Amino acid sequence: MIRIAVCAPSTPILPEDEARAQALIAEEFPGIELVVHPQSFLTDGHFAGDDAQRLSALVECANDPSFDAVWFARGGYGACRIAEDALCQFDKAADDKLWLGYSDAGYLLAGLYRQRIGRPVHAPMLACGRREGGLDALRRVLRFVAGERTGLEPSLETHPTVAFNLMTLAMLAGTSLMPGLAGHVVMLEEVSEHLYAVDRLFFHLTAHLGGVAGLRLGRISDVPENDRAFGADAEQIARHWCERHAIAFLGQADIGHDAANKIVPFGRPR
Repeated sequence: MIRIAVCAPSTPILPEDEARAQALIAEEFPGIELVVHPQSFLTDGHFAGDDAQRLSALVECANDPSFDAVWFARGGYGACRIAEDALCQFDKAADDKLWLGYSDAGYLLAGLYRQRIGRPVHAPMLACGRREGGLDALRRVLRFVAGERTGLEPSLETHPTVAFNLMTLAMLAGTSLMPGLAGHVVMLEEVSEHLYAVDRLFFHLTAHLGGVAGLRLGRISDVPENDRAFGADAEQIARHWCERHAIAFLGQADIGHDAANKIVPFGRPR
C-alpha cells in the first residue's frame, strides 16, 4: 500500500476537496491510501492555520516514516513563511518521500532540492480537483505516485529540469531556499499577472539564472487587461530577457495553472 500524506503549508482546502480525491482513489487506485492532515482545513486569515500550526503539520508529515509521499493541498501564499524552519526539522524519513506540488509550494520544492531532501516534483495539488478537468489532474498525480510516467511534461530531456511559477522563483532568487540551477532546464508558468509584471519578474529572475541549460515557457494565463497594451506577449518578453542574459530559449512547456498542468520531477528524468 502506497500512503500519501496531505498538508497545507499555504492556504486551506475544503472537505469536498478531500471527498473528491478519496472517491477517485476508492474507485481507481486501490493500492493508494490518502491521509489528509486536519490542519489542511484550518483557517487563520489568509492561511491554513497560523504559522506554527502549518509548520507543525508539515514536519509531522515529513518525519512520519509510514508515508511514501507528501502532497501539498493547495497553493496561494504562505509556504515561504515556514519553509526554512521546516527544513531544519526534517529527519531521515523526509529523504524517502516524493514531495508533490507547484505554485506557492515551489518555495518548499526549491528548499528540498537545494538540500537534497527526498524527490521534489512539480505536480497538480489536491485542490486542483475542483478545476474544470480536475479529476484528470488528480489521476495524473496518483498514477505518477503509483509508478506510471504517462503524465510527465513531454519535453523532458537528458538535462536536469525544474519547474516553477515565475513569481515564486523570482522571489526565491537570492534567498537561502534558492537551489543552484546551473546546467538545468528551467520551466516557468504564471497566472493572473499583468504583462508589465511578467516583464519585471523576468528582469529580476534572469539575472540569477547564469549557467542554466535553457528556459522553457509554460502557460501565462488569465492575464489582466491593463489600461494600455504592453506591446509584447509573454513569449516575446521571455525571449527578450533570455537573449539579454545569453540564456537559450527552448520553446514551450506544458505546465500552467490549470488541470492540464504536467508533471516535472526535479533533476534528471527517471
